[in-house]
Amino acid sequence: MTSPLLSIRDLSVAFAQGEEETLAVDRVSFDIGRGETVALVGESGSGKSVTALSVLKLLPYPAASHPSGEILYGGRDLLAGDEAELRRVRGNEITMIFQEPMTSLNPLHTIEKQIGEILKLHRGMGDRQATERTLELLRQVGIQEPEKRLDAFPHQLSGGQRQRVMIAMALANEPDLLIADEPTTALDVTVQAQILELLAKLRRDNDMSMLFITHDLGIVRKVADRVCVMTGGKIVESGPTEEIFSNPQHAYTRHLLAAEPKGEPPQADLSAEKVVQGDGIKVWFPIKKGLLRRTVDHVKGVDGVDVTVRAGQTLGVVGESGSGKTTLGLALSRMISSDGEIRFSGERIDKRSFREMRPLRHKMQIVFQDPYGSLSPRMSVSEIIQEGLRIHERQLSPEERERMVVEVLQEVGLDPEARFRYPHEFSGGQRQRIAIARAMVLKPRFVMLDEPTSALDMSVQAQVVDLLRDLQKRHDLAYLFISHDLKVVRALANEVIVMRGGKVVEAGTADQIFHAPKTDYTKALIAAAFEIAATPGGVVSE
Repeated sequence: MTSPLLSIRDLSVAFAQGEEETLAVDRVSFDIGRGETVALVGESGSGKSVTALSVLKLLPYPAASHPSGEILYGGRDLLAGDEAELRRVRGNEITMIFQEPMTSLNPLHTIEKQIGEILKLHRGMGDRQATERTLELLRQVGIQEPEKRLDAFPHQLSGGQRQRVMIAMALANEPDLLIADEPTTALDVTVQAQILELLAKLRRDNDMSMLFITHDLGIVRKVADRVCVMTGGKIVESGPTEEIFSNPQHAYTRHLLAAEPKGEPPQADLSAEKVVQGDGIKVWFPIKKGLLRRTVDHVKGVDGVDVTVRAGQTLGVVGESGSGKTTLGLALSRMISSDGEIRFSGERIDKRSFREMRPLRHKMQIVFQDPYGSLSPRMSVSEIIQEGLRIHERQLSPEERERMVVEVLQEVGLDPEARFRYPHEFSGGQRQRIAIARAMVLKPRFVMLDEPTSALDMSVQAQVVDLLRDLQKRHDLAYLFISHDLKVVRALANEVIVMRGGKVVEAGTADQIFHAPKTDYTKALIAAAFEIAATPGGVVSE
């Protein structure tokens, strides 16, 4: 039997904070064979990424330490290696791609410069040779017309293109091992499927090994040969992928497998009251050029969309990044200017100024994608939730406001005693519950939910969907639910519109869209979201 390419033995990782020391990884052991993909699976805080970062000693030392363990690569213990030896391994033999490419790529450098830097530094290539190799790598990872992308900056590329560039950088020196840390979490379902297929193809073509880190077991089934399930810093179960899926032994593994949002919303009620209605909504962004900044063209963010959101019902808006989903929601909420008629509870509001909209703001609330970014780190939970009451319900006494905060925290499933704590002291799921409480305390009629579950673990997603469903039933709320995750939309939406390029390509009840889609685009979205998850080893191609 051949020796493994990488062998992690009895690895522990501790973090020191003042006098206290926290054990983040507790005596973890696993091997990665040559040409093999091993998936490390678990929820946020389970120790997956800390384990992966330990391989290349990328943790914040000296705050991080290793009370026990070895990381054997080619017979060498990387934990015991000096900085010079690690530099030879990093980027040459072992490379890493991260979850969010926009934070990993330098915003000030072109794509050619960023990939070329690696080739010049590690391979000693000249300018011309580096450019030729860069073009070859961009073609290899599926970038269309790579010659036109050499001078592009990261912000000029889509999320999928940026992740492909990150993969090209990782493959520049033909590594033996690729560590992929949640490489598809931030991507649309169709792009996710393309990236997974690309990684599988590159692994086969280059005889490369891969350590794939994710919280999504649906992805694991498509890419991994073996799975290690982590929770609380420990590996609680490991084995061949099909064995883990068909016969999970540990309760936590069974919990992960059952974690995706379940249940179905009630049937669409087309007779329910129309809370928000938009007719011919247009949001065009001008493209200005020249010394006088004349408008030469427009980006059509939303281009003639009709939409109706009913009381007690959820309208799901799905589509890939850039399709106009969020722009439509902001237009209906009158957060941005738009053309076309918008009615709220039968009253026309599209001609109202932003000042004239203020009396209606408490009835139209928004819950954003990233709760950490939408909650002020300087305010306590009580202050965050009370802020809207101070503006819209000025007649309330401090005692009445405090009572309402306690009630709404109980309603969203949080301990009211935690209201004096700050956002950083809560988990991602708890922070999203706080964001929902901030919206609900004003007793709105219409809530725009902009990707409210995409940053959360699968089991937390399911809990948030259950909470939203319960709140809607209790208060007869009208939801505009924006998402690229069709599994979450199917669990919550009564009606669905599918957007692409600012236009609606298909609309109907959830049953019609999910069970009898008419357009090729909708079929491709549904195939990427559901069929690949149901077919072991199957991946939708580009």
